[in-house]
Amino acid sequence: MEKVYYSIAEVAKMFEVNHSLLRFWEDEFEQLEPKRNAKGTRFYTANDIEVIKQIHYLLRVQKLTIAGAKERLKLNKDSVAKKQKIQEKLIALRKELVAIRHELNQNEAVDQAVLIP
Repeated sequence: MEKVYYSIAEVAKMFEVNHSLLRFWEDEFEQLEPKRNAKGTRFYTANDIEVIKQIHYLLRVQKLTIAGAKERLKLNKDSVAKKQKIQEKLIALRKELVAIRHELNQNEAVDQAVLIP
């Protein structure tokens, strides 16, 4: 079962960023609005995490400026989401292929060891 709310620490760990960067993005991007309790503690929803994925993709992968990322999110939010999801799938596929190559190399080494008298 997937969680409904995530803490800032959990989200920062997911994206390998500092808490302060998430707070900065919250100030800069109107699309990012985590819930807060009476003490002001932030709670991120799945929707917030999707927005963070898009911001992270635009700033870190596409290397856009804050202004460029803001404009892209306003004008082409659906396009950004599609490209970001494609990028995620490609990264996952690459990891899987690397694991397969590693396994094949291990099997090859075992086969060669068996053939050597």
